[in-house]
Amino acid sequence: MKSFLMIITFLMSTFAYVYSAASPDKGRGIGILIGEPTGLSAKMWTSSSTAFDGGLAWSFGKNGRLHFHADYLWHNFNMIHHKQFSLYFGTGAEINLGSLPAIGLRGVAGIVYFFKDIPLDAFFEIVPVFTLLPGTGMSGGAGIGLRWFF
Repeated sequence: MKSFLMIITFLMSTFAYVYSAASPDKGRGIGILIGEPTGLSAKMWTSSSTAFDGGLAWSFGKNGRLHFHADYLWHNFNMIHHKQFSLYFGTGAEINLGSLPAIGLRGVAGIVYFFKDIPLDAFFEIVPVFTLLPGTGMSGGAGIGLRWFF
């Protein structure tokens, strides 16, 4: 437990050091995703309104398995008239590794809140999935998360 606290303290100190150049609507961020699946989330902005995001997580479905996903996102800052909120939409792919590996196409819809004074965002997203292999079908997931940008 002490090692874990030391690592967290080190990471927070490092982030505080680079804080002045960081912003949650540019650069790269890493954080957590809680829901289906639950794990790590990363985001890299490619312009003022587009970004790549990805996840490495555990899916708790009927056949629990390791989950990887990658999405391309488009942010719309005009749908909600508040600078700190954005709706986003995207598409991507996922791979689930378990007793029966699966590959699927993802659609993503969500809302993100950009904290004003710290390089952090909070998000909620819904993800319908069209499974391609080993057989076709529909499923989905949803989650909330936080990401720290540096």
